[in-house]
Amino acid sequence: MGTVRIPEKLCEDQVRVVEPQINAEGIHVWPFDPAFPIDVRFMKIGLGHNVRKNRHDYFELAYLCRGEASLEIQDRSLTLHEGDLAVVGSTLYHRFECRSHPPVTLAVLFFQPDLIRADGGPDNAEYLTPFLLQDPHFPHVVPASAPTPNQVFDFMQRIRSELPAGSPRARLAVKTYLKMILILLVNQYASYAGTVDTFRRQQRALERLRPLFDHLEKHFDEPTQVQEAARICGMSESHFMSFFKRATGQSFMAYLNHCRIERAQVLLAMTDKSVSDISQEMGFCDQSYFGTVFRKLVGMTPAGYRAKSRADGATRQGDHGEAPTGVLVRGIPATSGLNAS
Repeated sequence: MGTVRIPEKLCEDQVRVVEPQINAEGIHVWPFDPAFPIDVRFMKIGLGHNVRKNRHDYFELAYLCRGEASLEIQDRSLTLHEGDLAVVGSTLYHRFECRSHPPVTLAVLFFQPDLIRADGGPDNAEYLTPFLLQDPHFPHVVPASAPTPNQVFDFMQRIRSELPAGSPRARLAVKTYLKMILILLVNQYASYAGTVDTFRRQQRALERLRPLFDHLEKHFDEPTQVQEAARICGMSESHFMSFFKRATGQSFMAYLNHCRIERAQVLLAMTDKSVSDISQEMGFCDQSYFGTVFRKLVGMTPAGYRAKSRADGATRQGDHGEAPTGVLVRGIPATSGLNAS
């Protein structure tokens, strides 16, 4: 399988779409149709244009259509090449980062597990097993050399062609395609020895940190030191630091700086607020320190990031005026507008 070229008109900028929906706890909430919570999108990620690490209550599959990327998940960094598939459950902090130029393109499937559980039947929970067995050594990336990624991508395209599923037939088709994807994953991970207890332990750990996340959401523009964070969680400083790192994959200060800088990226790209105002709004009392942290994490100055974001936005608007190239991709109708090379 070669590069899958997605027309610009079909791609969405991950930072603009995802980052505004991540709260201080690092939870992303996707705007599903409550009656039928599943979606397929094409996301573009440029160098240095990263959302902060986040988790979510839905399950996620990401197929790398173009470029080279990494899946930063907890404290691990896993490389993805074209044609690889990433499998992400609901308790792990993660994000995808671009490692190539031109930007990375991902085909992403999001779905709420209740879409499968709600069907009833004693065996339905088995479909979700690969998403519940994700311990610290779980092989999240399925390589393109295996048949599974391309097969999953085919079904992802079929699901996308049926959405929004406004008829009983369309909903039946989407659920059937989703279950075919899940069967492929169950077979792929049949020999993996993880346990559901791992999922439950991670959930309990995150619940212990909830008071801190609530505090950060309400007082985002105020400095929060490790000592204060530990007090909020009812732990000693040393225990808090090790506990937080195990639960999120990052130190507390690294997590806090990533949150602030990635929120600042959104404000720089989408508002006309001054760098000084954004610095203060993000809880940095010193604009120079804000610039230093920003450059370390993003690879450029705040002003440079704003200029690049606006130039990229103008380029995307020009590209969106082009009609998508309707080309057949492995049996999917030409209306999908995808091209493999």
